[in-house]
Amino acid sequence: MSGPGELLAELVCEHLEVRGRDWFESARAEVARGPSADRFAALLSLASRHAPRAALEPDAAACRRAGELAPGWNPERWSVHEALRVGLILARTDLTRDAGADAVEDAFRHADVGESCALYRSLALLPAPQRFAWRAGEGCRSNMTSVFEAVACDSPFPAAVLDDVAWRQLCIKAVFIGAPLWRVHGLDDRLDCELARMALDLADERRSAGRSVQPELWLCLGAHGGQRGLESLECEWAGGDLLGRRAAAYALARSGASERLRELAEGEQDSSVAAAARDALAGNTDQSAFRALKPTPAH
Repeated sequence: MSGPGELLAELVCEHLEVRGRDWFESARAEVARGPSADRFAALLSLASRHAPRAALEPDAAACRRAGELAPGWNPERWSVHEALRVGLILARTDLTRDAGADAVEDAFRHADVGESCALYRSLALLPAPQRFAWRAGEGCRSNMTSVFEAVACDSPFPAAVLDDVAWRQLCIKAVFIGAPLWRVHGLDDRLDCELARMALDLADERRSAGRSVQPELWLCLGAHGGQRGLESLECEWAGGDLLGRRAAAYALARSGASERLRELAEGEQDSSVAAAARDALAGNTDQSAFRALKPTPAH
């Protein structure tokens, strides 16, 4: 099976015209020969001139291949620019050595936002990615949603390398800035009582301020919310907006309170909330269930 670099090259070339493909292959060959730090940074920058501003849009088969190559990697939301740049990064032949790691770190120091996103997306695909744990932490502290999502979402990297404190901060930060927490790979495997407490504290703060609770916050509870979590979810069911009530249905099932969810769902008048309850009670309770939570169109 070919590696991530070859898969990305295939996907990128589907979007390039002949001149763009020629430049990409030439640039990959140049990177493989070991360019200077300045030239490597320049090639990453020049990539945007040779590819359209478009979504990569890999098909289902390509996404499956990606997951086989690196479990937890999902490029379905990558841009062509990001894929082209990551293809160049992976063309380096020194990535297993200190020189390659230094080159990647140096590229971060010179990168604009688009280049930073590509560099962060590359981390999970590099040899010995734990070398870049500090860099991942830096990306998760970014207030730019695009940068945060590039390191936090659709990648096995954060769950594999972040310690418990940094992991919990990532989860709460995702909710706070509106990044899709359900796309944080490995979330369900790293839920714990402390993360649940942090989420419930945030829910209390928002309610005290007269603000709605972000629906994806309830993903942080799992089976760790205890009685406090159950009471907070029942409060959301009773007084939240439609998205919040639908999220509460999934969270109640995730907490193990299926019988209570059945009681609450009896006679539910809103069809979308009732559908969420049925879906959750049918066993669709992993983090991907929250993908279905979309705003109801205005009429």
